[in-house]
Amino acid sequence: MSSDDSDVTLEPPSLDDGRHLWQLARGSGLDVNSPYAYVLWCRDFAATSLVARDDTGALRGFVTGYVRPEAPDTYFLWQVAVDSAFRGRRLARRMLDRIGSRLVERGVHYLEATVTPDNTASRALFASFARDRSAPLSWTPLFERAHFPSDVPEPHDPEDLVRIGPLR
Repeated sequence: MSSDDSDVTLEPPSLDDGRHLWQLARGSGLDVNSPYAYVLWCRDFAATSLVARDDTGALRGFVTGYVRPEAPDTYFLWQVAVDSAFRGRRLARRMLDRIGSRLVERGVHYLEATVTPDNTASRALFASFARDRSAPLSWTPLFERAHFPSDVPEPHDPEDLVRIGPLR
C-alpha cells in the first residue's frame, strides 16, 4: 500500500459528489446526515472541504468543514471519512494536512472538531496533526448526552471539542 499522494487526487468537492459523500459517510459508521445535506455541503462549503479520488475518479475519502461565522479565524471540521479499501494509507491525515495548509493560506489560525471520548483513531489523528505542526492542542467537553434527543433508539454519546492552534 502506497503512502504517497500518487494513489489519490485531493480536490474540492463538486455538486455531483454530494451523493457519494453520503454513501461514504453511511459506509464509514459516521453520524449520517440527509443526502440533501451532503449535496448542499458540496455547493456551499466546497472551498473549505476536500475529496480524495482514486485513479478511476471514484471518491475514496472526504473532509467537510467550514469557517465559523462568529470566529472567522477558526475552522470547524465537520466530518472525515475514508473508504475501507483505502484505510491504512494515511489518507485521513493527508486530507487533514491539505486542509490545514489551505486554512493557513486563508488566514485561519485554529482548527476545531468534536470527537466522542471513545474515538481513539480520531483523537490520534488530531494529536499527530497538532504535533507535526507544532501547534497547541486542547480537549474540553462541549456537548453532553443531554444536548441530544433522548427519545431515539441509540442516544448520542457526548462530544469533546478539540482545538488546535495557532496553526503554522
